[in-house]
Amino acid sequence: MQAKITAKHLERMALVYVRQSTAGQVQDHPESRRRQYALVEIARELGFRRVETIDEDLGVSGSGFSERPGFQRLLTTVGSGAAGAVLALEASRLARNDRDWSHLVELGAITKVVLIDHDGIYDPCLVNDRLLLGLKGIMSEFEMATLRQRAHEAKRVKAQRGELPLPLPVGLVYGLRGAIELDPDVRVQQAIRLVLRLFEELGSTRQVMLALRREHVALPVTRQVKGGRETAWASPNYARVHAIITNPFYAGAYVFGRTESRTTIVDGRIRRTSGHARALDHWEVVIPDHRPGYLDWPHYVRHLSMTEANAYMKPGPRKSGRGGRSLLAGLLRCRRCGHTLQNQLWRPRERGPRLSLHAPASPDGQRSLRAVYGDGRRRRGQRADSAGHRADRDRRRPRSVASSRGRPSRAARGAPTGGRTGAL
Repeated sequence: MQAKITAKHLERMALVYVRQSTAGQVQDHPESRRRQYALVEIARELGFRRVETIDEDLGVSGSGFSERPGFQRLLTTVGSGAAGAVLALEASRLARNDRDWSHLVELGAITKVVLIDHDGIYDPCLVNDRLLLGLKGIMSEFEMATLRQRAHEAKRVKAQRGELPLPLPVGLVYGLRGAIELDPDVRVQQAIRLVLRLFEELGSTRQVMLALRREHVALPVTRQVKGGRETAWASPNYARVHAIITNPFYAGAYVFGRTESRTTIVDGRIRRTSGHARALDHWEVVIPDHRPGYLDWPHYVRHLSMTEANAYMKPGPRKSGRGGRSLLAGLLRCRRCGHTLQNQLWRPRERGPRLSLHAPASPDGQRSLRAVYGDGRRRRGQRADSAGHRADRDRRRPRSVASSRGRPSRAARGAPTGGRTGAL
């Protein structure tokens, strides 16, 4: 086997690639890491005088969905012809996807680099060795896909019985027998029931939040502490109220698979993002009336439909216009930032309709005026922020709803300077 390593290989450096897939493996499996670092001595025994260890990818998956700076440095070194050999404990250490593996084998064949693992030495220039390396890469990728599929199926089958432990929202706890129960703290129960009752009355998540803030009502939140979790109290914001209204566990249901992962191509690399919400009809497991809750399932479904209808910035029914007497209400947007413009009709003695652009509401419900478009005057007490947008309101002719940054001033255009300019 050592006959495949020639003097030309020994004149160049040997690269030892060290990787473990997760931070948990790095912390809990030191023996695998020691075996990989021991490849340095094996490289010296084979006759390499210069040995470099690449371990920047400790805790990074080799599936191809994560950036691996160590592997990129390895490819760069191999492609430059500075390396004579690449050592790894096994093929899966180098790559868990056939694309990266095939790229490395192709570069190794061009620059005449040998690949070494615990089974032997492989020369990509030889047909038989290249065939074997290709099979190793395919088997490594197949092994990962099989493990993931088995793990997910096992979780789904257990969830179909309602027995898979899942993180619970505040207000629900696991009992002594492992069953999901209401939090025994009466104050926590009262706070959650108050949020649900207010939403039934007001029909808006934001209005519920504002009502709670007016009454100075705190909401329970879960804090992770050593040995478990504890309940704390915090000021209500939109995210906390929305989480209580839209969580199906409060309806006494057991659900699994509410989110999904999506894969895209970004800058020529595969990117996988998780946590994308699915529609109710596409949840993998739904067991209504699994246990007592804070409301029943029909009420939860109606609440979920109300929140989706209120999400005006998202596609769906009732989004073409909001009605009212204002012209094009709910249809106009700022050309620069894309936010919805508010069309307001003033009293007859005012100068006319006004389009205003407000900053997105902060988590506590506060909003600020960013810009004013049209003939309306900015009223006392309204704040305009000049850092974001600039709008020029011309009384003589209609203007498009857009920012006028970069346009010449009215004086430079030879126009009268009596008009006002609202800073955005």
